Amino acid sequence: MKKLLIGTAIAALTAGIAHAETWKMSADAPDGNYLTKNIRAFAEDVARLSDGALEIDVVSNSVLLKRPELKRGVQRGIVPIGEVLISALGNEDPAFSADAVPLLATNFDEARTLWEASRPIYEEKLAEDGLVLLYAAPWPPQGIYMNKEVTDAESFDGVKFRAYNPSTARLAELLGAVPATIATSEISQAFSTGVINGMITSPSTGVDSQAWDFVSHYYDVQAFLPKNMVIVNKGAYDDLPPEVQKALQEAAKLAEDRGFEMAETATGEATKTMADNGMQVLPTPEGLATDFGEIAATMRAEWLEEAGEDGQKIVDAMN
Repeated sequence: MKKLLIGTAIAALTAGIAHAETWKMSADAPDGNYLTKNIRAFAEDVARLSDGALEIDVVSNSVLLKRPELKRGVQRGIVPIGEVLISALGNEDPAFSADAVPLLATNFDEARTLWEASRPIYEEKLAEDGLVLLYAAPWPPQGIYMNKEVTDAESFDGVKFRAYNPSTARLAELLGAVPATIATSEISQAFSTGVINGMITSPSTGVDSQAWDFVSHYYDVQAFLPKNMVIVNKGAYDDLPPEVQKALQEAAKLAEDRGFEMAETATGEATKTMADNGMQVLPTPEGLATDFGEIAATMRAEWLEEAGEDGQKIVDAMN
């Protein structure tokens, strides 16, 4: 009887090991960024809720796949799961640029409403490409970084301005600046070599890149709140047992709620860090606010025309 019990225990352990699976995950931001911390917590939740049946090995800072390569890489199964800036897919489909339309959503409540309005459309589009959408989490509201005082749009004439998606490239053009596509990990080098001398991005990215080494002014224009989303290869997802799929979805729900909370906290902390390091953290100058409002109206009209029915559905769902 003792031998039988030992044999049964060994068989059960062996079966558990055989069915355990490990996924490599490409995370977008550096290790110290709250978005990556949230993903690591998500991975812990997946392991816990699946009783160890699925482990996720998180590799940060776009080391496995760069941002432009992420979606296709997950589609092809290079990695089964990854994180990507939603608006980075704007060239592929304008609907993905919704959360980079200036002044469409400027605070976390509006960002959540925009996400709830756009998620069903994104789920459908991603499903057509063999992908499953798990969750999204926001970056802080975007502000403008410059090495000089800014008064209005004329202050940007000829400025080499970092762009990280189609919307920020268009914004730079409308400001009179010259857009340059620069990855987050290359910001410091781009400033130090003169490739750029201004940018719009979040306070968190400002801290990640130690922007105070290159610029003196941060204007808290709260232009929009872009989001990163986590996507899974559908084949890999479908191969999971139903109870593991359920664990993955439950962990995703926890990660989305936690991500919004972490983003709010990170906004204040990062803004304070920039001020503590000598940057001037300033509200939007009146002249720039007026010009920015006109630019935002132009970009919103352009986006609605490009995104068509999908764009109108998103805007209608927000009201």
